[in-house]
Amino acid sequence: MKLPSSTEWVLHCATTLAQLEPGATASTAQLAEYFDLPAPYLAKQLKYLVRAGVLTATTGPRGGFRLARPAAEITLLQIVEAVDGASSPYECREIRQQGRGALPPEDCRNTCLLAARMNEAHEAWRGTLAAQTLAGVLADLPPSAPDHTRRVIAAITPARRG
Repeated sequence: MKLPSSTEWVLHCATTLAQLEPGATASTAQLAEYFDLPAPYLAKQLKYLVRAGVLTATTGPRGGFRLARPAAEITLLQIVEAVDGASSPYECREIRQQGRGALPPEDCRNTCLLAARMNEAHEAWRGTLAAQTLAGVLADLPPSAPDHTRRVIAAITPARRG
């Protein structure tokens, strides 16, 4: 399974926001500059996180994004599914019933074994992400990371915010 690059972006942005002081926000422009990402496309991805209740957004000169809930209540699965959806990346098209090697209909009454195995793998992946919270990620960061993040975000000038 290959996820789009926007998945990486939102995971890193949510982790960055989780490192800020309580109540602090970061704008799309700040996050885009922090990671050298295209701001318009990042803004679209961050809006998905707002719709999913992972982030809140405020407008105005001091506006921006912040976590909607404590980091311990936000799972990596919630972030991933906000931008990528919950459906399995595998879709069985029943090719076992096509072509010269087609199985007889009576052998295809049950779900395709490969589809079932792929679904099991997808559910295991989802379970792993559901068990990982942003607080857990923060606990594993190098001790200097939050101070570095706060300092760099704060240094991105207000004129460049948006």
